[in-house]
Amino acid sequence: MDLGLTDRVAFVAGASSGLGYAAVAALAREGCRVALCSRDEARIEQAADRLAAALGLEDGRLLPLVCDVRDEAAIERAIGEAVQRFGALHILVTNAGGPPSGFIGDFDAQQWREALELNLMSTINLCRHALPHLRAAARSAGHARVLMVTSVSAKQPIPSLYLSNTARAGVQGFAKSLAEELGPEGITVNTILPGYTRTERLKDLARAMQERTGQSVEAIEAGWAAGNALKRIGDPQEFADAVAFLASARASYITGVALPVDGGAVKHLL
Repeated sequence: MDLGLTDRVAFVAGASSGLGYAAVAALAREGCRVALCSRDEARIEQAADRLAAALGLEDGRLLPLVCDVRDEAAIERAIGEAVQRFGALHILVTNAGGPPSGFIGDFDAQQWREALELNLMSTINLCRHALPHLRAAARSAGHARVLMVTSVSAKQPIPSLYLSNTARAGVQGFAKSLAEELGPEGITVNTILPGYTRTERLKDLARAMQERTGQSVEAIEAGWAAGNALKRIGDPQEFADAVAFLASARASYITGVALPVDGGAVKHLL
């Protein structure tokens, strides 16, 4: 299937590793030119070099940028650099690392604010500053895409992830509102909800649970796998393939959707 992504321009946040890195790989493989960002200059440049070599990309198809998504000025600057380099912006993928795990008594008010800045406000600010360019792309190309990476915790809260459960649910409300507003302009807005996927974030969660419970990491991961229909941990590429489809011309009648990519872990009917 031709996804119609050749020479589309994408901006992917939180892309030096994990799910963001996998999303860049999937989009670039389908022909996108991609601006990828991280707050660590060395890591994002290394990520871009690895991807270019692995995919055999021509020079200039990837643009590594330094951007801490908690800093609105940095967001505005990075999106501006992407548009200046590539001449347009068709696809925005918002993404950021997850906040610490823990329970209600483990966090003070400042830690709650930091979690909301990391996962909710970063999403809002990325969309605010990308929107003029996405609107221009929709007028010229007929469509544009916004994809927000959240978590299955937004639909089915995970007991030890108070900060993530709260911030991600806020992203869902924002996405649904934005989808309604932008739909008439040909801009679709969807969220992608990864379940337990083999990333560094998953290792961190397993180690934190190990410290609390004394269980081995292997036993913890086996328990997570047992909770979904496929009985295994996901691979980042499986998540990234969903990103590529929702970013594509083929997903033209899908908007306002919260898509779990979780192996069937979420059990609700709707």
